[in-house]
Amino acid sequence: QVQLVESGGGLVHPGGSLRLSCAASGSISSINVMGWYRQAPGKERELVATVTSSGWTNYAESVKGRFTISRDNAKNTVYLQMNSLKPEDTAVYSCNAVKTVVIGAPLTYWGQGTRVTVSS
Repeated sequence: QVQLVESGGGLVHPGGSLRLSCAASGSISSINVMGWYRQAPGKERELVATVTSSGWTNYAESVKGRFTISRDNAKNTVYLQMNSLKPEDTAVYSCNAVKTVVIGAPLTYWGQGTRVTVSS
């Protein structure tokens, strides 16, 4: 079992910055991909950014150039630095981790989420 705990959300003015953290614990071996997703009220959950254990990153088009995902393997933690925040970034942000196995389906884990509100 893997436990993911997010932190760092809050209220920020447009143009401001926040840094989200996600700490993983438990059976953390073989975690290949970690990422951030977000869900606004009335909308589907969407991908924000992902990072592999080898350092490859991927971003949603809407956040490219503003958000940066990073991973500290020694601390088993993934971060999301969010700059130039816009009201449309308001959502609950959830951490995700995927364990890729040789045989069988990959295992996916989710945190409970941290709320980000961008408002003047």
